[in-house]
Amino acid sequence: MRIGITYDLQAEYLAAGYSEEETAEFDREDTIVAIQQTLKDLGHEVDRIGNVKNLTSRLVAGDRWDTVFNIAEGLGGFGREAQVPALLEVYNIPYTFSDPLVLCLTLHKAMAKRVVRQLGICTPDFIVIEKVSDLTMVDLPLPLFAKPVAEGTSKGITAASRITSQSKLVSTCMHLLLAYNQPVLVESFLPGREFTVGILGTGEDSKVLGVMEVILRDYAEPDVYSFHNKERCEELVEYRLATDSKAVKAGDAALAVWRGIGCRDAGRVDIRLDVNGIPNFMEVNPLAGLHPQHSDLCIIARMKGMPYRALIEAIMRSAISRVHADDHSLGFSAWLRK
Repeated sequence: MRIGITYDLQAEYLAAGYSEEETAEFDREDTIVAIQQTLKDLGHEVDRIGNVKNLTSRLVAGDRWDTVFNIAEGLGGFGREAQVPALLEVYNIPYTFSDPLVLCLTLHKAMAKRVVRQLGICTPDFIVIEKVSDLTMVDLPLPLFAKPVAEGTSKGITAASRITSQSKLVSTCMHLLLAYNQPVLVESFLPGREFTVGILGTGEDSKVLGVMEVILRDYAEPDVYSFHNKERCEELVEYRLATDSKAVKAGDAALAVWRGIGCRDAGRVDIRLDVNGIPNFMEVNPLAGLHPQHSDLCIIARMKGMPYRALIEAIMRSAISRVHADDHSLGFSAWLRK
């Protein structure tokens, strides 16, 4: 099978003048090499495409692929993660991971929370701050938590994200509005254990790969899985495979979110316990990082005894099975119209 890989390479954006934080979600060269080599080891012909602009040029030039392994994050806007999948759908080219609808929904944390709440899954009460005057409408009890509404890799999350006073709420939200040029999500702070849940598969075939607890060390920024803590995770964070009853419930909630939203192939759902120990949805990552050593999904797989090759193979197997199912469905629909 001829497989293209779409991605945003961090080094290219750094060379173009973007900052480390602006490019934090983008992939390192060794991640792309790992995926490329693993796909080759699985017997595929691999073609590195790159970002959405490269993909556009290649499509116009007439290039095509049997499928595309897509991990492109995009650069700007709420639809940035959906750009590559949408373009591939125009040309009827299959791809891994979730579709444009899911990627737009999950990138906007408040919209995702609204859907999750409609599904009957617990998530903290929240309000979206689009301008400073909106702060007068915040009537949630302290402590609160504030973060950009559409960022990943803990961008915009610092020790100041945990809000303990009205003055801190105003100063933190004003900073986030200016720094990230997007609305701010303010929600009730969850004081309990934090889990990230790895999911494999699509729909009824999806399953929990593993539940990993995120434990901040004593010298980490307290209470928050911040950008600083995540960037220095080897020294500031302990990751532990969790199998107790609370972790099992967190996994069940994460799987319900995954299936309810319609995520595909593989990813992560972040869950935190409230003051009563009830799992609450925080956010979902349908384009999870795939660095063999440092990405959470890969760490979970490794803890569960699943080698990197087996993880990539499982992702491809899920994507291919979806394509075959869609082909069958389309063929049946076409037959009905005859």
